[in-house]
Amino acid sequence: MKQTQKSRRGAGFYILISLAALIVFLVVAFLAYANDYRHADETALALAQQNTSIHQEGKLTILTPDAGTDTGAGLIFYPGGKVEETAYLPLLERLREGGVTVVLVKMPLRLAVFDINAADSVYAAVPSVSSWYIGGHSLGGAMASSYVAGNEDRLSGLILLGAYPVNDSPIPTLCIYGSEDIQLDLTKLATVANVVRIEGGNHAQFGNYGLQDGDGTATISREAQQTQAAEAILDFINKIG
Repeated sequence: MKQTQKSRRGAGFYILISLAALIVFLVVAFLAYANDYRHADETALALAQQNTSIHQEGKLTILTPDAGTDTGAGLIFYPGGKVEETAYLPLLERLREGGVTVVLVKMPLRLAVFDINAADSVYAAVPSVSSWYIGGHSLGGAMASSYVAGNEDRLSGLILLGAYPVNDSPIPTLCIYGSEDIQLDLTKLATVANVVRIEGGNHAQFGNYGLQDGDGTATISREAQQTQAAEAILDFINKIG
């Protein structure tokens, strides 16, 4: 009997050690996965360092319109999954030049799924904005769409790049995608009233982080795609007001 009890205790000990080792392995593997992210290119990094209209407040990067151009509108932007948030500055700078205040949110482990409600901290940080929009790219767009449900009273519209709405919120929505984006399920855009297709664009060129595995090959430049996207966004915001 004593030998059996010792054997059971020994087996239980080895099971605990095995479980602990498995947990450590999974945590290390996940952190390695999360930290293998797409980096912003030199153009985006230079913009962050040299543009005095862009400043950091904690996890928020705020792009402020020049005096006399501010429309009163603001956009909260969630970056794509495993993409350095700075990569979206060239696109967002075009919106700033168009008079929109933009707040780019840094996500935990660069995955918006871990902070869907990040927008909650933005409103008080930029009280001058009178009309808020929220949007994002890819996974960031999906999480921005998820945030909208229950927050419609705070927002004027939803703007998605290479993404689609994940709920049936009645909020005005704009979806923009590239014709060469082979990752996006286009059937999910069937019920969206405002859809802009950028001919020759792909999934990755909304940001400045290089190529992306599984993406189609763009036939227009990154600058051209971002310019068209910015024009569509500004037109959407100006129409809603």
